[in-house]
Amino acid sequence: MIIQLDEARLKLAALRNDAKELGISMRLDELRASVEELEERTHDQNFWNDQATSGKILQEIKQKKYKIEQHEALVAAIEDTYTLCELSLEENDESSLEDILAEVERIEKEIEKMNIDILLSGEYDKNNAILSFHPGAGGTEAQDWALMLYRMYTRWGEKNGFKVKLIDWLDGEEAGIKSATILIEGMNAYGYMKSESGVHRLVRVSPFDSSGRRHTSFASVEVTPELDDSNDVEIRDEDIEITAHRSSGAGGQHINKTDSAIRIVHKPTGIVVGCQTERSQLQNKETALKMLKSKLVEIKIRENLEKIEDIKGEKTNIEWGSQIRSYVFMPYTLVKDTRTGCENGNIQAVMDGDIDMFINSYLRANVK
Repeated sequence: MIIQLDEARLKLAALRNDAKELGISMRLDELRASVEELEERTHDQNFWNDQATSGKILQEIKQKKYKIEQHEALVAAIEDTYTLCELSLEENDESSLEDILAEVERIEKEIEKMNIDILLSGEYDKNNAILSFHPGAGGTEAQDWALMLYRMYTRWGEKNGFKVKLIDWLDGEEAGIKSATILIEGMNAYGYMKSESGVHRLVRVSPFDSSGRRHTSFASVEVTPELDDSNDVEIRDEDIEITAHRSSGAGGQHINKTDSAIRIVHKPTGIVVGCQTERSQLQNKETALKMLKSKLVEIKIRENLEKIEDIKGEKTNIEWGSQIRSYVFMPYTLVKDTRTGCENGNIQAVMDGDIDMFINSYLRANVK
C-alpha cells in the first residue's frame, strides 16, 4: 500500500509538469490578456448600442474564462492530491489511498481531454452539433441499426455533460427508425462530433431473422454545426417544399400529437430536414429552417464552394466500402475505425456511449 502511495506521488509530480505544458499549449497568458481587453470594452458607454456585437463579445469572454478556470481547477486538484499523498506517506496512513488513486485517474483523463480540446480550433468546433440518423438499404434490420446509433450518441452526450434534445423522429416500419435528428448542446459539441459523420456498418445475427443468419447493415450519421443568426443565408421560397404532418415516436408527452410537425425539402439539393418537438407549427418551421441553413453552410464550406447555389446535393452512398467504422457482434466482438485503425473489443461499452477513444484518435490524426 505504501508503495502505491509513493507511485501516486511520483505520478502526480509528472502530472504537475503535464499541466504546466498544457498551460503553455493553451496560451494562458494570451487568454488572460484577451479577457482583460474584452472586459475593458464592455465598460464603454456605447457597448450595448449594437446588441449583436456585444452578445458575441460576452460569449467570447465566457468561453475564454471557462478555459482559464478549467486549467486553474486542474492545477489545484493536482496540488491538493499531492499534499494529501505526502501527508499519508509521512503518517504511514493508507486510509486515503483509494481516494488518491481515483483522483489521479480523474486528473489524467482531464488532462487528456484538455489536450484534445486544444485541437478543436476549427471555425465551428465550439458550436452545438446537429446529428441526423438514416438507415441504409435493408428494411427493418437497417432501421434498428439506425436506432442503436441514436441511442449510442445520446448516451455519449449525457455521459459527457452535454444536453441532448430530440428534434425530429420518424418511426421504422416494424422496429427502429426511418430517420431521427438530435441536437447536442454544449461547448465543443461539434468539434467532437464532426469525427462521427459518415456511414457505420453493423455485422450481427439479426433478431428479425428466424433462421438466425448473419446480416450486414448500414446507417449514416450526418453531423452539422448549429449556426447562429449571424450567418446570413438566403433560402428562396420557391426552392423549398414545406409539409406538415402528425408527430410520432420517442418524444412521448413532450411531442405535440397534432399536425404540427414540419418537414422541409430543399429542391436544388434534395436535403430534407424536419422538426416536431417544438410547441407549435411555427416554432417547428423556424427550427427546421435553421437546420437547413446550417446544413447548406456546412456543405458549402466543406466543398470549398463560392456560393450556396453551387451545392449539388450529397453523394454519400450508405453501403459497403463507404463506412467509417465497423461494429462486429459475431463471430467475435470488435469495433474498428477504418480511418485510424483504432479498435475496441468491448462492444457493449461502445454501444453505451464509450466512444471517446475513436473521437480522440481521429482528432489527433487530423490535427493541422
